[in-house]
Amino acid sequence: MSIPYLNRELSWVEFNQRVLNEALRDDLPLLERVKFLAITASNLDEFFQVRIGGLMLMRRSGRKTPDASGLTPSRNLTVLRQRMLQMHAEQYSLLTGILVPAMEKAGIHPLHPRELTVEQSAQVGATFEDSIFPLLTPLAVDPDVAPPVVPALQITVACRLYDPESQTTRYALIPIPEALGRRVTVTIEGEGHAFVLIEDLVANRAELLFPGETVTATTAFRVTRNGDIAVQEEDAIDLAGEMEDVLTARRFADTVRLELRSDAQRDLVRVIKAVTAATPQEVYRVDGPPGLASFMELAFLTGFDHLRDIDWPAQNSPSITPGVSMFETIAANDVLLHHPYESFEPVLRLIEEAAEDPDVIAIKQVLYRTARKSRIIDALIKAAENGKHVTALVELKARFDEARNLDRADELQRAGAQIVYGVKGLKTHAKICLIVRRESGHLRRYVHLGTGNYNETTSRLYTDLSYLTCKAEYGNDASLFFNAVTGRSKLLRFQRLIPAPTAMKPTLLDLIASEAERAKQGLPARIIGKINSLQDPEIISALYKASQAGVEIKLNVRGICCLKPGDPKYSKNIEVISVIDRFLEHARLFYFHQGGDGEVYIASADWMTRNLEKRIELMIPIEQAALKRRLVRILEAFFQDNTQASRLLPDGTSQRIVRAKGQKAFRVQDHFHQQARKTARAREHERAMTFEPHVPAE
Repeated sequence: MSIPYLNRELSWVEFNQRVLNEALRDDLPLLERVKFLAITASNLDEFFQVRIGGLMLMRRSGRKTPDASGLTPSRNLTVLRQRMLQMHAEQYSLLTGILVPAMEKAGIHPLHPRELTVEQSAQVGATFEDSIFPLLTPLAVDPDVAPPVVPALQITVACRLYDPESQTTRYALIPIPEALGRRVTVTIEGEGHAFVLIEDLVANRAELLFPGETVTATTAFRVTRNGDIAVQEEDAIDLAGEMEDVLTARRFADTVRLELRSDAQRDLVRVIKAVTAATPQEVYRVDGPPGLASFMELAFLTGFDHLRDIDWPAQNSPSITPGVSMFETIAANDVLLHHPYESFEPVLRLIEEAAEDPDVIAIKQVLYRTARKSRIIDALIKAAENGKHVTALVELKARFDEARNLDRADELQRAGAQIVYGVKGLKTHAKICLIVRRESGHLRRYVHLGTGNYNETTSRLYTDLSYLTCKAEYGNDASLFFNAVTGRSKLLRFQRLIPAPTAMKPTLLDLIASEAERAKQGLPARIIGKINSLQDPEIISALYKASQAGVEIKLNVRGICCLKPGDPKYSKNIEVISVIDRFLEHARLFYFHQGGDGEVYIASADWMTRNLEKRIELMIPIEQAALKRRLVRILEAFFQDNTQASRLLPDGTSQRIVRAKGQKAFRVQDHFHQQARKTARAREHERAMTFEPHVPAE
């Protein structure tokens, strides 16, 4: 018997719509709206590369089997195209009709080269000749020769050229290197900021690239290629080398989307379609500049802070005493940090202290996505140079971060660290760091376990949880974990940690089933879950059964949700909300009532088949009563949000929750920020009032 199941891809598009809805809000500061618009475009880039690319490969292979929602790859692509055309239209209507006029009013002026004064024209002309022209490489389009390969996700200018001498017309393409950025600044009088888009400037000056010819027409376009190219691991002797091949293939793979300006001349459109091998299904005509993701840089323009949200700086956790060693702090008590409201600094400090501490013998860490200038990797390099045993499991299959991970892995290896490139057939997504320290003749293990990446940049933008402990059982499990992933042995015999792919899914199914059993017996039964995505059919089926048995289920799902809420037969006891706000909700946190002795877990994994069966993940039980209570309060707070939360509807769309008349506004992220500020201030006050006596030196 089939169960109600919402289409995964359409559910993702509805999530992106919730992000776009933030950009559509006229009560948000202008540059925040620009930022949300750029995020939707960046999200779409990845969606086309991965999900649309994957569906196109399935269709080409002749697969006609419907997915769990009943759509074949071909039908899915047709439905998605209609939805995408609608979303593209909404994005450009917002940009050109609302945001650009508002920017001009606020002193941010997008100009066309034709609008420049003589002085401005001379200024951008000099910039073009000095900094842009030397980096451009025009590509001829010759009907008798194989078409040039246009790199993915780069703005490219197509030109029609006329040679007056031979009286012939030909075509050429000018790809614009990403390193040049999207804006060329123009000096203006008085306050404000003016710029021309680089593709408009290149088109305007294109004749400099083709001496003796006249440029009679130009247009800008952008191609998205299939990024769903997997590593053939079975044949890969050198995984790092294999990944480099995949990165190259991805830049020149099949076209999955061609963004073309609506005002492009017909002959240029024909040439571009032929060069990119795009069929009409891949063509998206846009009423403005293609590639809106790069408009993110506008959101961070200096001098326009009044057009942005007020900053919410991370606060010091009351559990962390400044100046006290992290080892001392963790030895005194387990630490739970809620980022970005509480600073990620203690995690960085722990690893930096470990690198310098003469008593630390070994550091073992999983690195999935790291910052560009990563203090963590710098600390691990320092630790290796200081003679400590450093093991880094660097996941080369972290999609779109592979190149950076390859580079940093090389640096670590040169410093003397032991590098392991993930595990064959599985992606390592667990967030764990183990530090082994010699104390009073014994070895003590300190562990950091988290829901987010070891990335100090995203730790300021994503909401995540960190748990720091030196409890023996967790340390022992951490050692078993690293032995298993570096020594290729089995993830077995854990006392506390629950790993995927071996134990996490069976444990979750057992926990859900035990709540259902209690409900059948007339006992209170409750599940609250916070995840980024819910797609696994077995988990969904178990949740439906629990709902039918009478379990109260509250789910906070940021992105994809294939569970159908509000179905009278299957899910009448299930509420699904999604919160989109200034920070990206990223923490995974689960609560099971368990007869009143609630069990609370944080995890690196979402409730998706890929996480539970095809990745190495960790689910971590939090056992200390005070920390458990705090996590349950965090979970419950989301369901009070009547400002940024949306309720998922039975058809897969969502509706913003509107507060009742007279009800006080509650915004969960603001609540956590205010709470962190209040607690930090109270702790500082307490420290200021504590007198420490001077003790005579011994």
